[in-house]
Amino acid sequence: MSSERQLDVLRAIVQDFVRSREPVGSRNLVERHNLGVSPATIRNDMAALEDNGYIAQPHTSAGRIPTDKGYRLFVDQISVMKPLSAAERRAITELLEGAVDLDDALERTVRLLAQLTQQVAVVQYPSLRRSTLRHVELVPTGQRRLMVVIITDNGRVEQRTVESLTDLDPTFIAELRARLNAAGAGRQAARLPKVLGDLAEVFGPEDRPLVDAVTNAVVEEVSQETEERIVMAGTANLARADLDFTRTIGPVLEALEEQVVLLRLLSEMAEEDGERPLSVRIGHETHHANLAETSVIASGYGGEGPEAIAQIGIVGPTRMDYPTTMASVRAVARYLTRLLSG
Repeated sequence: MSSERQLDVLRAIVQDFVRSREPVGSRNLVERHNLGVSPATIRNDMAALEDNGYIAQPHTSAGRIPTDKGYRLFVDQISVMKPLSAAERRAITELLEGAVDLDDALERTVRLLAQLTQQVAVVQYPSLRRSTLRHVELVPTGQRRLMVVIITDNGRVEQRTVESLTDLDPTFIAELRARLNAAGAGRQAARLPKVLGDLAEVFGPEDRPLVDAVTNAVVEEVSQETEERIVMAGTANLARADLDFTRTIGPVLEALEEQVVLLRLLSEMAEEDGERPLSVRIGHETHHANLAETSVIASGYGGEGPEAIAQIGIVGPTRMDYPTTMASVRAVARYLTRLLSG
């Protein structure tokens, strides 16, 4: 970008094109924006922007539209995101605070984000391998049968059943529960084998087989490779954006149906932009042919930066209101983080 004025012209073109879906001409820029220069200067700036690949002319005698490169520069220059209204913040709080478990929280979150942005919203389920053990509960379900309930910091609840060689003693169960949580609570999954590995040595020989069975159940359940999946809402919003795609929306729908495509993309965005609060991929930056006319905006939740446990975001056409959409994704991710941490 050769001048701040050309950047102002690019911003105006993006804003007008997002609002109208029509190519933007120099006359429109003069009438709608106080750029402080003559129409001839604006035309020269537009020519420079086109030469540098930031805008393009879709057909002869038409105005100009932003390219992927132009949208990228526009997004990179966004320093202050539009804050959510009081009504939007209140709606987020009321909806998410009513969630009864992790599944319900993610379903509510993705519907809310789709409604706020009018795009396709996606949320990635947290992986147990990135979780921290919050609590282990031991519940006798028979004279020699014990249910092990494993609760992680992101709200996941898993259960295992183990068998005892002898009748269960309530005093022993209480002591084992206390020692399990004292050693393991607050530990990440990768640390559990070490911190729980020697727990059986504290108990008498007759109790060690059951202690080993319980600790193995906790370690295996939290450390296992769970199936990665996402929750999605707002696919119907693509129908309203059909005119934003030079082809039909079919290829985009196919990519959305192949969850592995989105999972891979979200993971790549998290790895490459781990220190940033938001990640944005525009058009061909997604590196997937069926998503070449879309943009993906994502944010981690459950922690800041590299500590995030999973991703939440939107998929929509490249012609979108980036400042507002980015603000919505970031705000909802923060609310979800607070909900899970509470």
